[in-house]
Amino acid sequence: MVANRLYYSVFHAVTALMLQDGVVAQTHKGTSSQFGQHYVLTGIFDRMDGILYSRLQTMREKADYQNVFNLSTEEGEILIREAQDLQNKNISRINN
Repeated sequence: MVANRLYYSVFHAVTALMLQDGVVAQTHKGTSSQFGQHYVLTGIFDRMDGILYSRLQTMREKADYQNVFNLSTEEGEILIREAQDLQNKNISRINN
């Protein structure tokens, strides 16, 4: 459950940023790709942010569609902090 919620929190933050900047994507994969192309490869966000986004997307897909995903409490806490950091970067970028 946590993978789903973390992914969507980051997905919506990234989508808001892309909308503000006029970057369009039609799918979840497209959003991931556009985030990488327009924000990670250009240095606006760092490589680890792109890795986190991709990791959360994969985790969400496994949890939602394969029902075979386990996450320890410690791993969940780390991912929550990392997702919050990425969201804060999005908020800062949107407000500037």
